[in-house]
Amino acid sequence: MRRLLLLSSLAIGLVIPFTPVVCFAQANASQTNDGFNLSSVDALLAKGDREAASGNLTEAVKSYDKARNASRSLLSFYRDLGGAFRGLDARIPRDMDQKGRESIEKLAQANLRLAAVYRRQNQSEVAVPLLVEVVKLMTPSTVDGRKAYQQLVEVGFVSTPYAAPAAAATN
Repeated sequence: MRRLLLLSSLAIGLVIPFTPVVCFAQANASQTNDGFNLSSVDALLAKGDREAASGNLTEAVKSYDKARNASRSLLSFYRDLGGAFRGLDARIPRDMDQKGRESIEKLAQANLRLAAVYRRQNQSEVAVPLLVEVVKLMTPSTVDGRKAYQQLVEVGFVSTPYAAPAAAATN
């Protein structure tokens, strides 16, 4: 019995220091929807748009880069969570798959906007990889994929224009 009490108290003593403490600021942040989610990516994209419109291209690049990184992280986290719940509760993997698709769309939007800034700065060599990634992520059958491919034509990276069939146009 003593041994059991000793082990229990030892286990409790090890767990307590590692339990997260929710502070008021964190609780307040989650209530205002300022967390790490798709809305925060939208906010970064909007911030970058404002900065680009005002001519502050350096800050716009930073905001778009942050949006790209956040989108990639969210995509990874949503995939991990969806995989953890496969076979347990079908609703959660479906929800995580949907959020993952939305993360990919946000990543493509950030890439398109960042590429536009680089093109504005006459840095097509930096824009090309971003545009290729959009085509790869979204496919040429989507609006964003076609926009990216068209920009690749405009900068001279590719020479064959793509005209999507009307039935295949999605997004």
